[in-house]
Amino acid sequence: MVQLHVKRGDESQFLFNTTVDAPVETVVQQVTAIYNGRLKVDRICSEIPELADHGIMLPSNMQGLTEEQIVELKLKDEWEDKCVPSGGPVFKTDETGRRNGHAPNDKMKEVLMRTVEEAKALVSKKQVQANVCVTMEMVKEALDQLRGAVMIVYPMGLPPHDPIRMEFEDREDLSGTQASLQVITEAECQLWWAAKEMQRGKKLQDYTGKNEKTKLVVKIQKKGQGAPAREPLVTDEQQKQMMMHYYRRQEELKKLEEADDDSYLDSEWSDRQALKKQFQGLTNIKWGPR
Repeated sequence: MVQLHVKRGDESQFLFNTTVDAPVETVVQQVTAIYNGRLKVDRICSEIPELADHGIMLPSNMQGLTEEQIVELKLKDEWEDKCVPSGGPVFKTDETGRRNGHAPNDKMKEVLMRTVEEAKALVSKKQVQANVCVTMEMVKEALDQLRGAVMIVYPMGLPPHDPIRMEFEDREDLSGTQASLQVITEAECQLWWAAKEMQRGKKLQDYTGKNEKTKLVVKIQKKGQGAPAREPLVTDEQQKQMMMHYYRRQEELKKLEEADDDSYLDSEWSDRQALKKQFQGLTNIKWGPR
């Protein structure tokens, strides 16, 4: 299997397994679906704590109004009596005026928050460090977990205007939000590797060869944004090691200048090839039996 390390800019997103025979168009479709699915999970996970703290979303004509203004305008939330959390509500005013303040009790709140953590972990960017590939099945599982938790706490469901329900039903309106800038539709999605765009109509092997054990760093990009920045030649970890090496060398040079002797010639750092040997794993080599 060919493993793709998908990035957006310099930020790792997820690992994805495919084959060299896969058409680029199919890979783009699958990568885009997982990428946008992870964004959906993140949006729901960011909204559920608000649901747990302050209850369901108010209708748009009641949001941001004070109690006095609602009474004066004779407005009523018809979903307040229909969408009651299991175990009864606990009143907690929403200072932003977006939600009705009838929050779930502590036990139900714990169900929601625990599920949020589990869903986040399933599609987390940390899966890259753990060398775990994210699949569309994992994204769907995370969404099902979140949907199930909301159904447990709100058996009668959420109002149709609640953003969490809209996300579950794929009716979300992201226009004018920061989240809309992150979403990449399939039609405008491009995959770049080695400063080259992977053209639809070709196969992956046209770029990578026929070796199924290849691992590539590909960057997902919106059409029209140009080529993404190249990957750095030195990783952050390697750069840290180099900086530590040079710092130790400078400290030893300072001490030797004070001592004014030639003992530094016996030091490891005096070897000009030391850094190269360290990166190539050639230090501490002994000839003969151990």
